[in-house]
Amino acid sequence: MVGRFKRQQATLAATQGAETQGADTQGEDAGALPQSAMTLPRAVREVHRAIARALQIRIADHGVSMGQWYFLRALWEEDGLTQRELSQRVGMMEPTTVSALNNLERCDLVQRVRNPHDRRKVNIYLTPRGKALRADILPGVEEIEEAATRGIAPRELELTVSVLRRVSANLGGLPSVGGDDELG
Repeated sequence: MVGRFKRQQATLAATQGAETQGADTQGEDAGALPQSAMTLPRAVREVHRAIARALQIRIADHGVSMGQWYFLRALWEEDGLTQRELSQRVGMMEPTTVSALNNLERCDLVQRVRNPHDRRKVNIYLTPRGKALRADILPGVEEIEEAATRGIAPRELELTVSVLRRVSANLGGLPSVGGDDELG
């Protein structure tokens, strides 16, 4: 780890040195980050944060937190998942899922039902209140997506999503699940 850190420092120093030389001739601020600092991870993080902020504002109006959103969305797609299946769909560890489900149950959004075929399993079902939230929340989610993609050609959007999915696959990301296109 130390070796890698030193290599990163050396690379950063070399990059900053090259940028400083270029800044003298181009009149740029020598202390500013080079344009190459806008890397893929940084761009993805900025987009994720912007979408998450917009989403959080919309769902908070309905008393739903970001933590609850991911589980509700998965259950709106397929109600009755087991806790393990839900953990996998959302990409959370099972203890985190248990905490989230406790919270959702306290809010009367889900209920746990022992699986009649395998008593070791517990299935999670939306309550009528949890189901009703879908009609209240999803139009706002669609508005966020429309605002986020305004001025971007459909072909550019398809290419962007395709590239991001390949990046995820390259890094051993979660397999694509239906509904991934809906925010979150």
